[in-house]
Amino acid sequence: MDINLPDVLAEMQAAFERYEDALVHNKVDVLDELFWPSALTVRYGVGENLRGIEAIRAFRAARPSVGLARTLANTVITTYGRDFATAMTEFQREGSAKTGRQSQTWVRFPAGWRVVAAHVSLLA
Repeated sequence: MDINLPDVLAEMQAAFERYEDALVHNKVDVLDELFWPSALTVRYGVGENLRGIEAIRAFRAARPSVGLARTLANTVITTYGRDFATAMTEFQREGSAKTGRQSQTWVRFPAGWRVVAAHVSLLA
């Protein structure tokens, strides 16, 4: 299996950066687009377990749109072949002593790269 083919890795980095921009600027339509529209999509957050795209969309629509800015560190994006990738990062929000962690599993579908599973957690 080819790991981190340069062209695939560049595509995945661009998709990840698009996701991050949408997240910190509360672009709900882009966030919704970047998640696989399936009942099988999962997003486990700091205080919620969301199963299925409808639950994820409802969470995004109800979430406050302030205080979303963050600084990323130790981001690792790895592609496996041409259609599967993982993206892991740590983050810090201004004014918080806690370090956050974010894991995403991405799959390339005919419509493009989509998150099929995600997890967000905080360290004390």
